[in-house]
Order: sequence, then structure tokens, then C-alpha cells
Amino acid sequence: MTTAPGRRSSTFTRLLRHGFTDPSAAEQLLDLDALASVRSDPVLLEALGATADPDLALRGLVRIVEAGEESERQVLLDTLVTAKPLRDRLLGVLGASEALGDHLARHPRDWQALVTYESVDLHPGVAEFEQGLADAVDPDSLRVAYRRCLLTLAARDVCGTTDLAQTAAELADLATATLRAALAIARTAAPEDAALCRLAVVAMGKCGGRELNYISDVDVIFVGEARDGVDETKAMQAATRLAAHMMRICSDTTVEGTIWEVDANLRPEGRNGPLVRTLSSHLAYYQRWAKTWEFQALLKARAVAGDPELGAEYVEAVSPLVWGAADRENFVPDVQKMRRRVVDNIPADRIERELKLGPGGLRDVEFAVQLLQLVHGRSDASLHSGSTLEALRALAEGGYVGRADAAQLDEAYRFLRAMEHRIQLYRLRRTHLVPEDEADLRRLGRSLGMRTDPVAELNKAWKRHASVVRRLHEKIFYRPLLDAVAQLAPGESRLSAKAAAIRLEALGYADPAAALRHLEALSSGVTRKAAIQRTLLPVLLGWFADSADPDAGLLGFRKVSDALGKTPWYLRLLRDEGAAAENLARVLSAGRLAPDLLMRAPEAVAILGDPEGLKPRTREHLEQEVLAAVGRAGDAESAVAVVRGVRRRELFRTTAADLIGSYGTEDSPAEQDHGALVDRVGSAVTDLNAATIAGALRAAVRDRWGDTLPTRFAVIGMGRFGGHELSYGSDADVLFVHQPREGVSDEEAGQAANAVVGEMRRLLQLPTADPPLLIDADLRPEGRTGPMVRTLKSYEAYYRRWSLVWESQALLRAEHMAGDEELGRSFVELIDPLRYPMEGLGEDAVREIRRLKARMESERMPRGADPTLHTKLGRGGLSDVEWTVQLIQMQHGWAEPGLRTTRTREALAAACAADLISAEEAQTLDEAWVLAARVRNAVMLVRGRSGDTFPSDARELAAVGRYLGYEPGHVGDMLDDYRRITRRARAVVEERFYGAAG
Repeated sequence: MTTAPGRRSSTFTRLLRHGFTDPSAAEQLLDLDALASVRSDPVLLEALGATADPDLALRGLVRIVEAGEESERQVLLDTLVTAKPLRDRLLGVLGASEALGDHLARHPRDWQALVTYESVDLHPGVAEFEQGLADAVDPDSLRVAYRRCLLTLAARDVCGTTDLAQTAAELADLATATLRAALAIARTAAPEDAALCRLAVVAMGKCGGRELNYISDVDVIFVGEARDGVDETKAMQAATRLAAHMMRICSDTTVEGTIWEVDANLRPEGRNGPLVRTLSSHLAYYQRWAKTWEFQALLKARAVAGDPELGAEYVEAVSPLVWGAADRENFVPDVQKMRRRVVDNIPADRIERELKLGPGGLRDVEFAVQLLQLVHGRSDASLHSGSTLEALRALAEGGYVGRADAAQLDEAYRFLRAMEHRIQLYRLRRTHLVPEDEADLRRLGRSLGMRTDPVAELNKAWKRHASVVRRLHEKIFYRPLLDAVAQLAPGESRLSAKAAAIRLEALGYADPAAALRHLEALSSGVTRKAAIQRTLLPVLLGWFADSADPDAGLLGFRKVSDALGKTPWYLRLLRDEGAAAENLARVLSAGRLAPDLLMRAPEAVAILGDPEGLKPRTREHLEQEVLAAVGRAGDAESAVAVVRGVRRRELFRTTAADLIGSYGTEDSPAEQDHGALVDRVGSAVTDLNAATIAGALRAAVRDRWGDTLPTRFAVIGMGRFGGHELSYGSDADVLFVHQPREGVSDEEAGQAANAVVGEMRRLLQLPTADPPLLIDADLRPEGRTGPMVRTLKSYEAYYRRWSLVWESQALLRAEHMAGDEELGRSFVELIDPLRYPMEGLGEDAVREIRRLKARMESERMPRGADPTLHTKLGRGGLSDVEWTVQLIQMQHGWAEPGLRTTRTREALAAACAADLISAEEAQTLDEAWVLAARVRNAVMLVRGRSGDTFPSDARELAAVGRYLGYEPGHVGDMLDDYRRITRRARAVVEERFYGAAG
């Protein structure tokens, strides 16, 4: 078959046209003597071109022909060109599976298994597969026979004789026959063990549900019983040896490869439990110790091998436990935990190629169906199926899932499973990853019938079906709930009110009846508003259920919708701005504070749809807005009302950003740097309160004195306010300082300054719908008995003559916050020598600070409070860390400029950088301080009022846990972690604050 140099042969061109990607290599293969009799047969070339990978199919064919004996070669080739069924089957398999091509090259006569085309051959069952494996007497012969049966099964699959569900069922039936054959080999090898016990093999997972993959672990559970007159211990030992041998027969790798892993880890206690148990032992475990996921796994239990009566008894005995799982005490938190897709362990570079566990993957469909089976199967036996597709069909027929949603999920699931089958069939390897190589993608696309542009068509179809699953796998829980309270077309099935309540309760709603009333109010009617709500609610309900208080989320959404429902932008915002709806759901269901702030001015919901909306605004920006509002107002009270409205809006912005950052969203994971979250809240609330005080100061001055007060006046932030570490419920600790203007008497200036202070405090605490800002000046010289405001000279005289060490310590946090900036700077310059004394503190001062701290610990701890869980005064809490850091600042601040900061974490980092504390100790203190600060923020967010200890109410405690990143059911872990982290911090405090170090 020679051609002139530089010219392509007609064969080369035909090969290209028939889909070969390497026509030169294919042409050389066709020129081999082995194919001389068929190389020019157009039927062969056309058949090769119809395969998923013509190049692979041709290479496989050549290997079979060359491996066969001379007398058999021509028989194969003659049959190939004259018998279309064999041609389609053999070449179809060779073009889709390199592994089965390898098998045929090792066992060239096995092609004859594809010749028969009887009706019984089209859909074989367990009996036919058992017959195909009947001659297997050892692991090697079992592998060969298994691959021969798999060859015929794959041929039916790639030729379209069987659909996805039939192929999966046949794979499970072949696995059943293989398990039986393996057990028979094990029994033959140890007849004395077989005589001592009864052993049943129960299939779980995809094998149990008759929906197996080409290569998948075959999950099993072993049940054993002693035969009459045999000691149970000896019988169980014998059964264990038989079971272990059976597993090795299937799982071990020999010269003929392996079949698949037999996995018994779904048994009670997993790998730590005995391999074989008696039926009574199984039941005792399930009744006392089993988790919800174990009952979910038992949905698919099916006796497949060994003693059939014992297997049937096991399935019958566990069935009531499975269908009663929804009544168990921990079902709701278990469900909430299971509903979260587990993708954390998937490497980031693989998650987008994951067919099974990735977003919109197979696991999403399977889990959704299984959960609905558990919830409704206790009262509807039609849902008792191990097959995902059969169960989905039953759910739709019973009205538990919308028919259109079920049809879309069915189509998507079949496509994704077909992709999975073809990927695994290629090399018979267990994988759920979509390949990246262009040739692999091309073969995969062609195997699914895509011929024009296989790679592009495959990617498009895959993304479309994954998107359907991602959109529907949550929605199918909730859309039928809307149908249950809506008017449906005649003949449409729907959930009963009782079934809807059961589902809501299973998904975490404590008051299903109220939830259904809210749904009816939101979605009933034929208005555009109701139509949009029916679109939004199925998704929102899922987000609410993902929180610690779904009922509060739904109620809050109804209130916001009632307030804004007639506002044209509101529902459009939720429908069109992807993040807005999820952000709103997170905010409404995470606690009381954020919803309370939102309800006072629901229009602030617009913040949630703006990409920049959750970023805190700068103090300069806030002061400009506040002072401009004061300038426009008619009097001081109306001016401060506007100022407090700005504060409420910005508090909502801060709480929303905090909650969304802590919870994360579908598109944005939770913030992992918890210190950054605390710092953002502290800075935002501090800036907001500073701007609010500046506005109140301007309003008080303008209302009585116009633009100029008779005395220069400044507000100095103290405590957490000065440290930029405010939590949501903190008061604003301040000092007031003034300096008479030229020509103004001290008396007049003092009266003006005191009048301004009194008016500011009054205005900021007026009873309105907005949260008050309490100003606390108790850290002033002489405390509550001293004057509320002093001149700069008066402060200087007091501190020079009377200042105590605790006052110097308190001044570490002092920073100008509002009013006259120059006066504020002068005050800070005045106090610097006090808070950063030259050469540090003397021994007497250190002893006094330690004495004061010990006294505070013993006297100020609330009666009955657990000192290991009190965030402020407790062991290793905020006070411990802050006093330790402040002692370092007072001892070394004069020499280390980095320590001259009002912020605890900055000072701690500076101390570490200056080698005043080890990196490990600094990390321990920082971790404890951040955790305690987050707990305080969480308590305020959840309860709507401040607190220094964990809530006692179970739901509130769970909500604090969710904010801190703990899954449902893990509040015990949260408390243990808090105690552990703060205990370690206290050990550092004992050494660094109370000890000799310093």
C-alpha cells in the first residue's frame, strides 16, 4: 500500500474521515499480515469508525488476532466481517476499554463469548452469571471467568442493548454471583469451618441497591450463627476465617489482576468491630449505639450470598429500625450535619472534576433521595427501595418530590452515572474524576454518542446536568412544602399537611405548623410577588435549615417581606443578585441581634446585594455623613435621631459581614483567620461609636452655642473603645477634657463643658427604636466622685500628685476619639510618661498590679459562674491576656516603640518581635484572646443582649457553636476546646504575669 512521497493514500484519508486520530499508525496496523484478509473490507473500517476510540479498537483487534492460534485467526476475522452483532460488540468493547482489550489479548478465545445473541443473553440475571462462573475453582480462574462475564455485560452496555439502570443492576448481579463463587471456594478450602457455622453475606451500598459501578468497592456486612450443638465462640471464629478468605479471593491481586475490593467497614463499630457478628449482636448495637448515617446505609441492605434464611432474617430485623430512624432523638442534628456536602477532603485542583462528591455530583442526588426516604418511608412502604432511581420515581409518584424536578434529576443522574461508567470501563480502575487529557475526553464523549465535537459537547452536557443537580438537590426538599399550601391543578399529587410537617420537623424546624402558615402567607395567590416567592423559598428554606434556628429565619423573612413586599426593588434584589438571598438567609437565622437591627429599618437589606455593601465604612466617611446630617437637622434631638439611625444601619452592616464571614456562603468559604474577624468587628464598632459621639457633640454644641463652644473640648476613648476592641454590646468608656478659649473664664468654660457632656449623654440615651450608646466615664480621676470633665491642667496636676498605678494602666488604652484633635494630642502627650514610665515599673508597682488582678478575680466573678467558661474574668480569658500584655507594655514601652499601642493584639505581636515573650507563648495568648472575644460577639449576636458566658439554652448554645464553626451536635467539643485553649493561656499568664519572668 505504497504512495508517492508527499502524497497521502486514500486509506489515510478514509481513516481520518472515520475518526482515527493517528491515521498513519492505523494504516501500518492494517498493513500487517494478520489483517490481510479484511484490511480492505469497508464494513470493518466503518465499524471501527463507529467506536468510541477507533485507534484503540484497531490496536486491540490486532492484539487479539496475533495472540490467537493460526487456525482460529481466520474464524475470528470471517465472523467479524459477516456477523454484525459480534462486530458491534467486540469492536465496541475494544474501543471503550483498554483493560478488556488486555484481557482478550491474554485470553484470545474469550471473544467467542460475544458471538451468542439469544434473547436470554440480552438481560442475564444472577443465575446466568452463576453459570458463567461455575467452572471457577480458585482465585485466578474466578478472575478470568469474571472478566469474561464482564466482557459480555460491557458489550451490551456500549452497544446500547441495556440502559444505565439495567447495566448497573447487571453489575450488581454479577457481583452477587462472584461473592457466591468466592464463598464457595473459601468453603471448599476449609470444610471444617463451613461445618461449624451459618454465614450470610449482606450487600450494602450500590451493590445492595443493585446500582453498581464497573469498579467500585463492594460493601458487605457479615452475619453468622452457630450450627446446632456448636459453641458460639468457635462458630464465630470459623465464620470470620471464611469471611476473611472470601474477601481476599476477590480483593487480592494475582497474575490475572484483581476483581474489586470487598469492604466490610459499614459493619457495627467499623474497622474496630468484629468482622462477623450474630444477628442478636447486630440488633443490640443498632438499638443502642448506631448513628443516623448507619441507618441511612442500611436502606440498601440486601442478602446476596451464604445462608439465605439468615440473610433474610437480618434484613427483616433491621428494616423497622431503618424506617424508624426519623423518630430518633438526634435525627435532626444528624440530618443537618449529613446535609452539608463533604468536600473539605477533596484537593482544590480536583473538586471541579469530581463526578461523585463535587458540587452537583452523584452524592448530592443519592443523599437527597435517601434522606427523603428516611423521613417519609416510615409511613409509606412504597419508598422502601434500595435503588436511587426507583426511589426517586416513588417519591415523585407519592408527591414527596415534584414530578418535573424528579424527571430532571433522573435525567441528570443517569447522565452522570453513564459518564462514571465509561470513565471506569476504560482501564477498570476505581475513579470518579473526569479526565483532563484531550484524547480521554474525546473517547468519553464519543462513547456517549457525541460525534460532531465530542469534547465540547461532553463538557457542555456535563456542566448542564451538574448545574441541574446543584440547583435541585436542595430544592426538592422544600418545593413540595410550597405545593402543600398552594392550590394545584387537578390530578397533581402533593404532600399532605401531616407529611409536610414531618418533613419540616426532620429538617430542623421546631414549629412546623407555624412554618407552614408562614409559607402559605408568603407564597399563596397569583400575584407576581407570590410567584417570585415560590421561586425563592425552596432555596431559602434550605439555607434556614442549615442554621441553628430555622424557625427564626423563616419568621424573620416573613416580617421583612411583609415590610418590603410592595417595594419593587426588594424581591428583584433577592431574585437577581445571587448573593443577596443567601446573605439574607444567613443573617436572619443566626440569632436575634442582626434581625432586630434590620426590622427597625428593613430597607437596609439592600446592603446584602451590593458587592461592596458588607465592607465597613471608614471613620472619615462616617463622620462626614453624620456631621452633614446634624447640619441639616432642625434641633439637637432630631439631629441625633438621624445619627443614631446611621449607627443602627452600620451596626447591621457589621453584624451581617461578621455572620456571613463566619458562616461562609456557597461561593465564599468561611473566613479562616478568626483574629481578622474579631479585629474587623472591633475596628468597625469603634469607628462607628466615635462618629456617633462626634455627631452628638456637634448637635449639643450647635443647639446652644452655634458653631463655637466657649471651650475647646475633646473625647478620649478608654478601655475597649480606645483599644479598637469593642464588641457589639460594649459601652463607650471615655474621658472628657477641655481647655478654655482665650478670654473665657474657667468657670464659664467648665459650665459649658459639663453642659455639653450632660446633653450628649442624654441625646444618646433617648428612648427610640434605635439602640442607645451608653457613655461611661468612670475611669476618670477620682472615679464616680470626681468631676465629669477636667481641663488639661487639672489632669496634669492630678496625675502628677495623686495618680495610682491602676490609673496609669488604664491610660494604656487612651486615644483621642472626637472633638478638638490638637487638644486630644496634647492629652496623649501628657499621659505617655505615665503609661510608659522611663526604665519601666518598680517592684512595688508590679506587686500592686498583681494584687489588684488577684483581687478582681476573687471579688468580681459573678456568683455561680463557671470560671473556666467566663470570657472576661475567667481562667485564660480576656482579662488574663490583657493584664499580661499591659504589664509588658508598662515595663518595656519606654524602650520598645512597637509596644506603644492601645490594641492588645498589636502589643502582643510587638512583645514577641522584641523577644519579650516567646512565639509559642504569644500564639497561645492570642488564640485564647481571639476565641474569648468571638464568644462574646457570638453571645450578643445570638441573644440580642451582651453576656460574658456561654448561653444555657440549648438552641442558643448551638447557634454560638455554628458561629464559631462547629457542626450541629458538637457543642460539647466547643466547650472542651474553649477550656483547653484558655487553660493553656492561663499557664502562660501564671508564668508571665504572676511568676518571676518579667
